[in-house]
Amino acid sequence: MKLNERSLVFYATCDSPADNAGFLYKRGERHTAYHRRWFVLKGNMLFYFEERESREPVGVIVLEGCTVELCDSAEEFTFAIRFGGAKSRTYVLAAESQAAMESWVKSLSRASFDYMRLVVRELEKQLEEMRWGPAGGCGGCQGSLSSWKPKPSGLERSLERLPALPAVLPKENGCAVWNNVPEADRPPDTSGCSRYDSEGNPQPPPLPPRRRASSSEVGSTGVAVAESTSTFCQLHERYGREVAQLRQDWLQRRDPQL
Repeated sequence: MKLNERSLVFYATCDSPADNAGFLYKRGERHTAYHRRWFVLKGNMLFYFEERESREPVGVIVLEGCTVELCDSAEEFTFAIRFGGAKSRTYVLAAESQAAMESWVKSLSRASFDYMRLVVRELEKQLEEMRWGPAGGCGGCQGSLSSWKPKPSGLERSLERLPALPAVLPKENGCAVWNNVPEADRPPDTSGCSRYDSEGNPQPPPLPPRRRASSSEVGSTGVAVAESTSTFCQLHERYGREVAQLRQDWLQRRDPQL
């Protein structure tokens, strides 16, 4: 994995929330003396600075493939970060109190992606048990979440039992006909005015007789039309004068010389 120094410095000093931060005593690699450093844990990276106000970290520890454990030392509240391999370095740190040591050991132990992977697998297992129940608890129905399909509801089952619609519905007098098969079962017509011809094609129904309007109805209709026309003309003239006045005012404000 390639680590860019500038990106690491930005990530260490940006405003993103830290998983843990505080002062720890770090033992040197060559000299066994302890030096007080400011540590910041972000994700699986443990940065340490000379001072809390330092703008750049002194170093970084990538917490992958390591174990965090307590160790015996002359200093109190010490713990170590050990990596696998013969030539791998072991980082020995010391906290200022028992509570701080426990907090750091817990945070560092949960920082690696391996731990997060185990947590995700455990959560997926619990979710699957909640959905399907324990093994054999639902009549032997076992399966992964990818093979799970929702059961059809009552409405979906009722829609599946409906007959299929034809590709193009014929129309009879402007309305679609549901049963458009000539040989379909229909009650015999004994009224003498069948709606189907000899070939089985639907016939339009007879038109209703026209109703003649009386003289009183014609007169009342004419009066109503005249009143509506006159009312419209009055409204048109009234609003037309208002629009003309508003237009004249606008032109005067735009060009006072008019």
